[in-house]
Amino acid sequence: MTLTEHRDDREFLRLLFDSIIPFNRFLGIRSVEIGDGVVVLELPFRPEFIGNPVTQALHGGAISSILDPCGGLAVWSQIGLEDLVSTVDLRIDYLRPAVGGTDLQARGSVIRLGNRVGVVELRAYYRGEEDHPVAVGTGVYNVKRAENPDSPGLREMIEKLQKASEAGAG
Repeated sequence: MTLTEHRDDREFLRLLFDSIIPFNRFLGIRSVEIGDGVVVLELPFRPEFIGNPVTQALHGGAISSILDPCGGLAVWSQIGLEDLVSTVDLRIDYLRPAVGGTDLQARGSVIRLGNRVGVVELRAYYRGEEDHPVAVGTGVYNVKRAENPDSPGLREMIEKLQKASEAGAG
C-alpha cells in the first residue's frame, strides 16, 4: 500500500511522527496537517529550548529540529510507505529571533520529487504568523525506493514496535 494509492490514509504517518519516532516524541513535536506534499508540524515551547537567556530567544537547533522532520514528512507524504527518506542537506536562514513562550510551527512544501531525491521549501513561524517566519530553509532528502513493494514494509515494522511497546508498558 502506498500513500499515492490511498491519499486519505494519513493517520499512519501521523502516528509514526507523533508517537513512534523517539526524537519527535522527546521534543513533543506533533503533526498539525499532513497533505499531499505539504506538512505542518508544531513544537510546543519548553524553557529548555531557549538558547539566549537574556533575550529569551530559542536556540537555532530547536528550530532546525522541527524543520528537518517537517521536510522529511512532506516527502514521505508523496511516496510509498515501504520507501525510506533520509536527510541529505538542510539549509536554514534565521530571519529574526524566535522569542520563547509560544509554540513554533513549521511548514514543509515539496518543490520537486524525483525517483531518488526530494526538495522541500521550509518555514518556521508562530501559529497564525506564517507570513512572518522566524526562519526559512530548503531541505534535500534522499528517497530509497523499496526494491519489492510487496515485501513487509514500514507499516508492519511499526505495528510490531507498537505491540512490543504496549507489552512492555503493561
